[in-house]
Amino acid sequence: MKGYGMIKAGEAGWMEKDRPVAGPLDAIVRPTVIAPCSSDTHVFHGGFGPDVKNLILGHEAVGEVVEVGALVKNFKPGDIVVVPCCNPNFIDKHTQGTGWANAHDDGKRFFGGFKFLEKKDGVWGEFFHVNLADANLALLPEGVKPEAALMTVDMMSTGFHGVENADIQFGDTVVVMGIGPVGLMCVAGAKLKGAARIIVTGTRPNCIAVAKEYGATDIINYKKGDIVEQIQNLVGGNGTVDSVIIAGGGQETLPQALRLAKPTGNVSNVNFFDGKDVFTIPAPYWGLGMGNITIRGGFCPGGALRIEKLMNLIKFGKVDTTKLITHRYEGFDKIPEAFDVMAKKPADLIKPVVFIKW
Repeated sequence: MKGYGMIKAGEAGWMEKDRPVAGPLDAIVRPTVIAPCSSDTHVFHGGFGPDVKNLILGHEAVGEVVEVGALVKNFKPGDIVVVPCCNPNFIDKHTQGTGWANAHDDGKRFFGGFKFLEKKDGVWGEFFHVNLADANLALLPEGVKPEAALMTVDMMSTGFHGVENADIQFGDTVVVMGIGPVGLMCVAGAKLKGAARIIVTGTRPNCIAVAKEYGATDIINYKKGDIVEQIQNLVGGNGTVDSVIIAGGGQETLPQALRLAKPTGNVSNVNFFDGKDVFTIPAPYWGLGMGNITIRGGFCPGGALRIEKLMNLIKFGKVDTTKLITHRYEGFDKIPEAFDVMAKKPADLIKPVVFIKW
């Protein structure tokens, strides 16, 4: 089969691969809608190390089931399915023991459930493999557009995980650092969780407009000075907020977040930092280590149930994820163009999507 991805770090292209084979509990899926992600560009530039080569990229897909293993009960060829970006091995005792179906998978310490891009080829092929189909696939619900459902598999799931880890309560003041597609989903999730004031940092006009539609109340332009000082002046009092969600930026964001979070507050990270980043936190930012500020960083949970619940929020009008989509392409051969747009991030980009007909 044919697929598009990284031949080696920094070099992309089409490649020929053997069609994947389904085990008794697995499924083979043909993509019908895919979306490039910043994580794809991160891996492409060597983010998972120099040994990653000849890898089909992509981890965001809606598709058609073409084959199922003999023990699969819930799916059959022809079903249109939504594929979570994180596909844990739920049989594995490490996965069962963590409480989060995305961490210790097959004994791997981090990202164990994130099999696309690391353990196997991704979804930008003519076919791709999904392990444990009954646990890791969700049927596309009636009344939900495929492209809307596509936004749940990573952008919405990751953004909402940032909100979950921030432990937002009714009436809270929350800062969201970065309003790319994940940050925008953090804004939408924070509003659903009951945040009263949602302060965001960003400069792109289209992202700002969507952030306001999702519930942002205040916009901080990081080009106009130190964001901590701007936010402290905005909120007054002792200059702190209930929770800070980091959804973009570099290694400077964690100390900034600690300066803003109140004692007993929360700092939640869903940003993909670089392996070379080093966090330097002056002790006073964390109350000399005794500020009772909780710091959490997490990769979005996997599995079908989570995606089904997120799609319910779309189906019943709680969130419109299509606001994230700014660039639309038609055809399997348009994947390189969409990937290039994602890598270059023009000013009008939030999220590109490719529609595929076979």
